[in-house]
Amino acid sequence: MEPNLLTSLLPLILIFAIFYFLLIRPQQKRQKERNAMLQALKKGDKVITIGGIHGTIVDLTEERVTLKVSDTTKMVFERNAVNAVKGEDSE
Repeated sequence: MEPNLLTSLLPLILIFAIFYFLLIRPQQKRQKERNAMLQALKKGDKVITIGGIHGTIVDLTEERVTLKVSDTTKMVFERNAVNAVKGEDSE
């Protein structure tokens, strides 16, 4: 009876393994990279928010980021609203 049980559970185990390696594990890796990026933010970084606003960080606290988006405009965002840090070569 044991081989019959194994053959009936094998497809379920394989499906779970495929889901883990194709969906769960990559998502966890992206989340770790995002958390590291958010923790590494510093004044002067050029960032893009989730809403697509480009700016330079002028002030930063544990929860909030203040961006200078033009010469006279500063906007305050939640730290989680930062989507990416622009590289040195991108404009």
